[in-house]
Amino acid sequence: MQINIGIEEGDRKRIAEGLGRVLADTYTLYLKTHNFHWNVTGPQFQTLHTLFMTHYTEMNLAVDEVAERIRALGYPAPGSFSQFAALTAIVEETGVPKASDMTRQLVIGNETICRTAREVLKIANDADDQPTVDLLTQRLHIHEKNAWMLRSLLD
Repeated sequence: MQINIGIEEGDRKRIAEGLGRVLADTYTLYLKTHNFHWNVTGPQFQTLHTLFMTHYTEMNLAVDEVAERIRALGYPAPGSFSQFAALTAIVEETGVPKASDMTRQLVIGNETICRTAREVLKIANDADDQPTVDLLTQRLHIHEKNAWMLRSLLD
C-alpha cells in the first residue's frame, strides 16, 4: 500500500537511510557500552559499572524507537551485525582497555552519534518531518548529556 503521510518519497528515503546510520551507531555503542560494563575494573569500578548499565539500558530502548520510525517511513530497518558494521561510524573495540580508555571511547561514541543525528536532523527538518525531528532532538539531548557525564569522569 502506498504511503501518504505528507512527506515526499525521496525525502522519506533519505531520512530512513540517515536513521539507519543513527540506528547502527546506537546499536554499536550499546554493544560497546555493555561490553565495558561487563569488563571494567579498577578504583572506579562501581561508578562506571553502574553508569555504563544506565547508558546501555537506555540505548536498548532507543534502538527500537529509531527502527520503528524507519518502518513508519516505509522502509526496512537494518538489523544485522554486517549491516550495522557497514553503516556505523563508531569504532569497534575487541580488547579490554583500561577504565579511563573505556570512558574516553564512550565519550567519542556518544559524540559520534550526536554528529550523525545532526546530519539527519537537517534532512528531517527540511522535509517537515516533525516526528523524526522530535526523535533526533531527544537522542541528541541524551547523547550530549552522556558525553558530558563521561567527560566529567576524566577530569
